Amino acid sequence: MHSKVKNVVILGGYGNFGKRIVENLASIEGINLLIAGRNLSKSSALVKSLKQVALSSLSPLVIDILADDFNEQLSSQSPYLVIHTGGPFQGQDYRVPKACIECGAHYIDLADDRRFVCDIVQLDKQAKERGVLLVSGASSVPGLSCAVVDHFQHQFSTIDSIDLAIAPGNKAERGLATVAAILSYTGHPLNVFKQGRWQDIYGWMDPKINDFGGYVGKRHLANVDAPDLELFPNRYRVTQQVSFQAGLELPLLHLTMVGMAYLSKIGLVRNWALLSKIIVSASNIFLPFGSDNGAMEVLIRGKDSDGNIKKIKWTLYAPKGNGPYIPTLSTIILARKLLSTQSEDTNLVSGAKPCVGLLQLSDFSTSFAALDIYFEQSTSLEALVQQI
Repeated sequence: MHSKVKNVVILGGYGNFGKRIVENLASIEGINLLIAGRNLSKSSALVKSLKQVALSSLSPLVIDILADDFNEQLSSQSPYLVIHTGGPFQGQDYRVPKACIECGAHYIDLADDRRFVCDIVQLDKQAKERGVLLVSGASSVPGLSCAVVDHFQHQFSTIDSIDLAIAPGNKAERGLATVAAILSYTGHPLNVFKQGRWQDIYGWMDPKINDFGGYVGKRHLANVDAPDLELFPNRYRVTQQVSFQAGLELPLLHLTMVGMAYLSKIGLVRNWALLSKIIVSASNIFLPFGSDNGAMEVLIRGKDSDGNIKKIKWTLYAPKGNGPYIPTLSTIILARKLLSTQSEDTNLVSGAKPCVGLLQLSDFSTSFAALDIYFEQSTSLEALVQQI
């Protein structure tokens, strides 16, 4: 049984995304936030910086998810909810969600790794038996991206393609785990649904330029891996393709990555992720350049109920360096729902699942407004030319 005060353990709570989640949840009364990780000084420093403004209780917690006694360490805290921000998730096993099942805690992570997010369903039976909810991928993808496509899908009789793109500003904070995750598949084959069939493309290749409009404008893009590439074709019965690309604002850095991908593709470099720290340090030299403006785009093409060709483009704009908050919003919204005694969300039943179908686009409104993040959408229709 859980005590009246709900304990929330945030693994990696002082990291790039963890600290933003802590800052947000600290405004909730009646909970105890445990800022967890291997570094006591970093955890304690964040507690100290928030102590004066927090409505929740805050405590540092030294814990190592790789320790042999991790399950015992976690269980001793009697957590109601565990939020796992400790990436990269590429290559991680399910020791954390399994430990949550064992101690009867709900679990949310920000994983962007396709296998980690999609395969979480293998824990569904155990999670239901224990009465806990495990959600993987409560981040920009597939958490927010799915909410966007869900919002528009009913305007289509068939969806031919879904193209997703993310373009952070160069001055956005670079998390080591995020960079390591991207580098792990740079130049490696990614299986995607393209031209109506499953086939391989290569990470950080197929470069192109996309115009995001607004104050973001044109940005370079290249292939990235994401759970959406596997989840969306079946969920939305897509007939042609689901693509996902991202890019670096500075062409020099972006095209260097494309070159690195090529070296990996031809076998000269096996795994760039081993050089993550050096690459982050080198890229930080370029921090004074570029902007702190980011964007995300979801482009859906298909046919409406009258058989007309329809295209809906949804573009999210993040000014003032607020882009790095976007990956945390799905987790924050889900956590608040789970922690709310008034929540009557029928989606939040026990089980283990990717973060699809759990959030509505309207759930993000409050968070977007607080961060000056906004979106625009455009729709175009084209009558189908009848062949005589």
